[in-house]
Amino acid sequence: MELREVTAYTIKGVQGLTPVVIVLALAFAISGTQQALGTGVWLAQVAQATVNPGFIPAIIFILACVMAFSTGTSWGTFAIMIPIVVPMAELLGLNLGLTLAAALGGGIFGDHCSPISDSTIVSSMASASDHIDHVRTQLPYAMIAAFGALILFVVTGFIL
Repeated sequence: MELREVTAYTIKGVQGLTPVVIVLALAFAISGTQQALGTGVWLAQVAQATVNPGFIPAIIFILACVMAFSTGTSWGTFAIMIPIVVPMAELLGLNLGLTLAAALGGGIFGDHCSPISDSTIVSSMASASDHIDHVRTQLPYAMIAAFGALILFVVTGFIL
């Protein structure tokens, strides 16, 4: 392989990753803004007055699922949810591992099922299948797992 080819492939690879880097940079900027505003603390205070703390992990899971599905990015969801979840867990006396698992699991589910997710698009391209057909075939299996996880987040939310 000649230097010219290596350079061309390197430039092509960097161009492919540029949108991902931009999304992550913006997500972490939002994360920093949330921390500065105290969003997690405020939401914990609101939740403390209105919601049974045992349901919080399940609610976090659902919100992370919806956010990642809507945006098509699990990493962006993590960057937004984790600065909210950690102060909530601390202030409400929740199990930190459980609440983080809810945020991470929801982010992965939403990313896996989202038709605009890069990983879903690459999977359908790699298998040479129609993209929407691929999403439709993955959704039932993922929904079964998400429903099971949701039930377990409710149960463990009250136990831990």
